[in-house]
Amino acid sequence: MALEGALKLKEISYIHAEGYPAAEMKHGPIALIDRFMPVVFIAMKDSTFEKVVSNIEEVVARDGVVIVVTDAEDGELDHLCEHVIRVPQTHHMLSPLLTVIPLQILSYYIAVLRGCDVDQPRNLAKSVTVE
Repeated sequence: MALEGALKLKEISYIHAEGYPAAEMKHGPIALIDRFMPVVFIAMKDSTFEKVVSNIEEVVARDGVVIVVTDAEDGELDHLCEHVIRVPQTHHMLSPLLTVIPLQILSYYIAVLRGCDVDQPRNLAKSVTVE
């Protein structure tokens, strides 16, 4: 879902974005973090949650702006993150359906704020054609 969120941000707002697994945060992307670098995390209450929280703490320590999409209801992330977008808890196989929606809406509003035409993104075909 991180890849899909980054793709949508690139497609309609023309902002470079990359999606990374939590395990790869310390292998390059962390070098870019400062107070001007917003970072969007997907932190579902599953086996990766603690690792993602650790990465959030690393970004916060570097003054990065943290936005998180989560199903955590206990407020554990509220003190760490600037913005918390909550989705309902569900079966882990269905969580991608719930997390992609806020990422797409976030991309939409960023594009609108930048004055981009979200209905006709530049350089994108509305259909895939094979020749």
